Amino acid sequence: MIDSKTFADLTTLDLGPFGPKPTTLSEGQVEAAKTLWKSEDGLMEVGVWECTPGRFTASRERNSETCHIVSGRVSLHDASGQTREVRAGEALVLPKGWKGEWTIHETTRKLYIMHYDAA
Repeated sequence: MIDSKTFADLTTLDLGPFGPKPTTLSEGQVEAAKTLWKSEDGLMEVGVWECTPGRFTASRERNSETCHIVSGRVSLHDASGQTREVRAGEALVLPKGWKGEWTIHETTRKLYIMHYDAA
């Protein structure tokens, strides 16, 4: 039998300690994340992430990512120069190969689903 997984209120879930955002372009930006579930084959991961205001680079060279913004507001700037704003309650997909920057306008929390290719 395959067991299903459910999770508590994502707005109050304790993510643990915050640490420096490695790809930040803004001094003092910090993040925290908690993995909620990972597939046995390692090709899918579900978790919650939170980050303070600022700007950082991001690359999805090895995977795609689906996000639901739980709280906050961000702008995504892709490599072609397009910008898209995403707010709490909205979802987005970063397809494999996406590169760009995130601007976090206010502390933002997201539910993420990472999809990795088999090696």
